[in-house]
Amino acid sequence: MPATASFQQLAATARAFARRVLIIGENRLELLTVELQEERELFLRAMLMALGVAAFGLLASLALTAALVVWLWAWSPVGVLLGLAGLYAAAGLWLYQRLARRLRNWQTLAASVAQIRKDRAGLEKFLA
Repeated sequence: MPATASFQQLAATARAFARRVLIIGENRLELLTVELQEERELFLRAMLMALGVAAFGLLASLALTAALVVWLWAWSPVGVLLGLAGLYAAAGLWLYQRLARRLRNWQTLAASVAQIRKDRAGLEKFLA
């Protein structure tokens, strides 16, 4: 009889453990979906703002370029155009470097990965 009781206890413990693992997995999956939705919304907002900045920045730079070329035409039309081209190229390179740095440091789903690592450490501690 004691062997049957210990087997039933072991089976009950295994079921409880499996239930907890499934609950933890379900919670992590819900966290992941919420985080993915938040990331998607942030990305879409950022893209729309970036498009707006780019569009209005282009319009402003075109107007400024035209005004400078007209204003300095008598002095040196080619020099003005080359100077503005150099200025725009420098600004483009600076923005490219900032974008590259940001993409290198990008951490997708950082909260989910951290929580899964924490769960794994707790599970390893429990099983050891």
